[in-house]
Amino acid sequence: MEPHVTITTEGQTRSAVIALLLEHGPSTAGEIGEELGMSAAGVRRHLEALIAEGRVTAGESSRYARRGRGRPAKQFRLTAQGRGRLPHAYDDLAGAAMRRLRDLGGDEAVRAFAADRIDDVVGEVEPTSPEVAERDPAAVERTAAQIADALTRSGFSADTRRVGNGVQICQHHCPVGHVAQEFPELCEAETARFTELLGTHVQRLATIANGDCACTTHVPLSTPTTSHPAADAQPPSPTATTHREDTDDRH
Repeated sequence: MEPHVTITTEGQTRSAVIALLLEHGPSTAGEIGEELGMSAAGVRRHLEALIAEGRVTAGESSRYARRGRGRPAKQFRLTAQGRGRLPHAYDDLAGAAMRRLRDLGGDEAVRAFAADRIDDVVGEVEPTSPEVAERDPAAVERTAAQIADALTRSGFSADTRRVGNGVQICQHHCPVGHVAQEFPELCEAETARFTELLGTHVQRLATIANGDCACTTHVPLSTPTTSHPAADAQPPSPTATTHREDTDDRH
């Protein structure tokens, strides 16, 4: 297999590893090795050095099931420190443009720009109405998956996962993370647009702009109510109780 990246020194190898994690988000040693034309064992040596420097962290993969009796694949991702040491010339330019926009149009202009930007990213996502979200949690999950796909196409390296009684949208990379530190309107516009598309109130649990490893948005899923016509025709029993089932956590 032809290596995708030419490696000449350890420093360049580690820079290439960082670049891949920035572009693709959390990845296994095997995935990184395929891109660099290296063995997984060779990549792990560099990953261990980056972990020791505090630039990379490791965790259990959410994308891979257990393989037989072995342990699940491990994913590696950039830390806030790792991102902080990357060049940010584009961020500097974007930040300067945003500051000028605020000078000319005030906070409202910044909020309008942030709203237009996220609309461009998720404009093709099919929304779920609040009425449908209440009775069909699967529809909410499908919309969340569409949002993650749209974000990934725009460089956010996003996916979804079931957690407790909801689903989480995880953005493992943010192309405007450093700008969002100064202009939280960018994150606020994303959250508001997600709420509109999903038909239910969502909660931001973490953001890269605040130094977290990923932007995580929790989307609650309602439990659909099943109607029983025969039972509806009778007066409710004074001892009847309603039970609500928790959604299983797949991870």
